Amino acid sequence: MNKLLVILTLIATQSALSQDVAIRKTIEDFFTAFHAKDTTALKKTFAKEMVLHSIAEKNQEAKVSVENTNTFLKSVAEIPANLKFEEKLLSWKIQQDGTLAHVWTPYEFYINGQKSHSGVNSFSLVKEKDGWKILYCVDTRRR
Repeated sequence: MNKLLVILTLIATQSALSQDVAIRKTIEDFFTAFHAKDTTALKKTFAKEMVLHSIAEKNQEAKVSVENTNTFLKSVAEIPANLKFEEKLLSWKIQQDGTLAHVWTPYEFYINGQKSHSGVNSFSLVKEKDGWKILYCVDTRRR
């Protein structure tokens, strides 16, 4: 009986770890496409009704802005070719329950090699037929 319990625990742990890998890959694919300004690849990481919120912190007050998928993709497509940017993810915290996942990633954002701002990304993902998709993203931004 104890061996069966150990085996079932190992199977459950392995399944959760493989889901974490798939969830993380969706976020990594998002940032690879984002840095390449590849709106077609970006869109593949989104759930149909994906929404983005940003919270800019200034004088300890929050200024919230919202973007839908089309607005975000248009803004990425309009980034000048000579502007280089990178969002460096500093750590990962992944939580998952069935078809819902949450990913917490502190980051630093660089423009042309200079640190612009930092904050945290909070992603909610849903598991669809073709894999994990970003349903919701909210980030904080502070200088």
